[in-house]
This record gives sequence, C-alpha cells and structure tokens, in this order.
Amino acid sequence: MADYIFFMHDDAPTEDPSAWEAYLFTLRQKGVFEGGSEIGGGICVRKGGGIPDITKRLAGYIRVAAATLDEAKSLLTGNPHFEAGGTVEIRELPQT
Repeated sequence: MADYIFFMHDDAPTEDPSAWEAYLFTLRQKGVFEGGSEIGGGICVRKGGGIPDITKRLAGYIRVAAATLDEAKSLLTGNPHFEAGGTVEIRELPQT
C-alpha cells in the first residue's frame, strides 16, 4: 500500500459542507483514511533570495492509503469537492 494525498483546489462552484462527514466516515470504514484538513493562509519562506507567493488555489487535503493511483482515484467517489465539479490533485507520497 502507498499513501496518496488529495489536494482540493479552491474551484468548486458549490459544495455541500454537510456531505463531508459521510464521505470521511466511508473512508474510515474502508480503512484508508490517514488524515486531512482544510488549508488556511500562510507564507512561503526561503533562506536567501526572493520569496514566492503561497499557492492560493489549495483549499484542503486528505491523505489516503491505496495500492495504486487508480485505486486512490476511485476513492474520490462521494468526495463533496470532487462531486461538486472541483479539481482534486492526487499525489503519491514516496516511501523513504
């Protein structure tokens, strides 16, 4: 099993906040939920040189366990942000 992160972009036209409880319950029941949260404001820092702006399009994340990228993608079924037409970026977390 690998770990994947779903990054929800801040682009869903409308989203039902009450649907999150049922979706996260489903992920927990499947034993794949590893955590998640909304993402608030922040800053970028660098020891030297210019400092870039933060990535403003990220609104939240969910970490899941899945055998493959396709399996991780299948876990988006019922995700309120995805179901509302929002973008979800899926990234694998390499084992180190």
